[in-house]
Amino acid sequence: MDFGLKGRVALVTGASRGIGKACALVLAEEGCHVAICSRVKETLDEAAEEIRAKGVEVLPVQADVTKAEDIEYFVTGAAKKFGRIDILVNNAGTG
Repeated sequence: MDFGLKGRVALVTGASRGIGKACALVLAEEGCHVAICSRVKETLDEAAEEIRAKGVEVLPVQADVTKAEDIEYFVTGAAKKFGRIDILVNNAGTG
C-alpha cells in the first residue's frame, strides 16, 4: 500500500518492540526515514538494524521519555540528522 510517505521523517517513541517497533517498520516500508527511541539499548539496536534493512535511514536514540532532557536530545538529534520532522508516533509507555 502506498500512503505517499516516501522521503518523510518519522519519530517513534517506544520503538524497540511491540506496537512501536511495528509502526517504525511500516513507516520504513513506506519509505520514511525513522528516528526511534527506547530506554533499552539492546532491543533498540536490534530494531534499528531491522529498519535499516528496509533501505531507509534510521537514528536510534536511547532515551527515557519521562525525562525532558532525553526528549530534547532525541528530537534535536533527529532534526539535525534529517533536517525536519514530519510524523510523530508517541507510543512509549511510562508506567
